[in-house]
Amino acid sequence: MYTLKQAFGLAGKTAVITGGGTGLGFAIAGCMAAAGARVILLGRREEVLKNACESIGENASWRRFDLMCMEEIPMLADSIIGQAGNVDILVNNAGIQYKKPAEEMTVEEYREVLDVHLTGSFALTKAFLPHMRARKKGSVIFLASMCSFMGNPYLTGYASAKAGVLGLTRTFAGEASCDGVRFNAIAPGWIETPMFERALGKDPKRRERILERTPMKRFGIPEDIGWAAVYLASDASSFVTGASLVADGGALIGL
Repeated sequence: MYTLKQAFGLAGKTAVITGGGTGLGFAIAGCMAAAGARVILLGRREEVLKNACESIGENASWRRFDLMCMEEIPMLADSIIGQAGNVDILVNNAGIQYKKPAEEMTVEEYREVLDVHLTGSFALTKAFLPHMRARKKGSVIFLASMCSFMGNPYLTGYASAKAGVLGLTRTFAGEASCDGVRFNAIAPGWIETPMFERALGKDPKRRERILERTPMKRFGIPEDIGWAAVYLASDASSFVTGASLVADGGALIGL
């Protein structure tokens, strides 16, 4: 029988988090560290990663890495495992987007968005999976979106990628959960991050429209997603795999 702390805590576990220096990735890293995990942040900007680790504390370290360097991902995974000993949790959070009409989006831009969200997540998960399978345990978390379920104008690449994330989650779960590795997705709603403020800071009417269709009548905070990730990484969710946890204040069902 677990105690509450054992069930929901992450003591003794190591988590690798892409895009961990800012926004939701940083919140996930902070919450997991608070739950007792060692966190390894991956990202492209060294200074941002350093500052994030200083803020989180001694349980945080970082690696500078660009997910577009697909051919180097297996070596990265081997290096992290060699340094950390074991990797128990992988959070595929890194992403980019281009907001523009579909007719103005280039094929190269579309491909780049899919590569970061989907191909990079696939390659990183594939690289860590043999290690997790050998240990008969592991939790892989993908960041989905409300765009996984609904069409958002001017986000063709992003919406395509986030819809694909759900297929990736379910397929990995169907193949590898028999070996004790779980795969789940979190679909955040409107969360107050710097990216959110850039998108809506100068559009008060849009903010009002969003809140009108959100039953909880508020925007989320990054920690709302961080604690959801802690749950999916913990033993409390040991029978949960292939699931999509929507954390959006009810926006998807709001009228």
